[in-house]
Formats: sequence, C-alpha cells, structure tokens
Amino acid sequence: MKILMVCLGNICRSPLAEGILKHKLGDDYFVDSAGTINYHEGSQPDERSIRTATKNGIDISTQKSRPITKSDFDKFDLIFCMDKNNYKDVLKLADDSQKHKVRLILDNELEVPDPYFGGIDGFDKVYNMLDESCEIIAEKIKNNSI
Repeated sequence: MKILMVCLGNICRSPLAEGILKHKLGDDYFVDSAGTINYHEGSQPDERSIRTATKNGIDISTQKSRPITKSDFDKFDLIFCMDKNNYKDVLKLADDSQKHKVRLILDNELEVPDPYFGGIDGFDKVYNMLDESCEIIAEKIKNNSI
C-alpha cells in the first residue's frame, strides 16, 4: 500500500505526517508527502518540523518538498489532506474514479492547523494531532479496514 500526505507547502504538516506514519508502519509500506503549491519545491521541511520530529525520535531531515501531481493519483492508494482547503484543491486534480482515495487526515471534518506563522508550540500541537491520527490510520491499514 502507498500513502500520500498533503498540505499546502509540504514543509510543515505533511512532512511530519509522512515521518510519523512511516515510523508506525515500518518498511512494508510506502509513505510520501506533497504540497498543493510548488513554492518550496526541493526544500527541506521547516526547521521547526525537523526539531519537533527529532524530539519525538523521528528523522524527517532528508525529505524534500514537492508539489502533488496528476500521476500521484495513479501511484497512491490513499491520499490524506491536512485541511479542507488542501482537500478541495486535491479533489480538483483527481479524476472522478480517483476521488475515493482522497480524505481528510482527521475524523469528523476536523483540520490540522498550519503552524508555519507561529512558534514551536504550534508544531508540538500539530505533531500530537498527527501522531494520534496516524496511530488510527496505521491500525486500520494493518487490519485492512481502511
């Protein structure tokens, strides 16, 4: 199974989500991340994301930002978006037959806030939200119930 995590710039939330889910699933699954914009293409995750992940035993420092592409819908089985705007933007790229792959990462239409313009506390909050959500996703994937 291949899973893609998506946020706006692919430097804060989706790199954290990628790292967390990889950590929980191990090498049996392919997890990647992308952004809905290409502004940071080729850049490492935000330093605050790297620090937050490292503090929790996960290394995301080698990740590179990239924009989502049409071909991602053929490559990936599941595409998790961090917020409703990302979700809408991703759905616009998908063919009707691919839209079922796209989901919000949090249940009940909740969103992962973008911590970019805040301090490290916002990154810690986002990490905790994603850690909890990725735990549920990993269990569902392992049990073939997703």
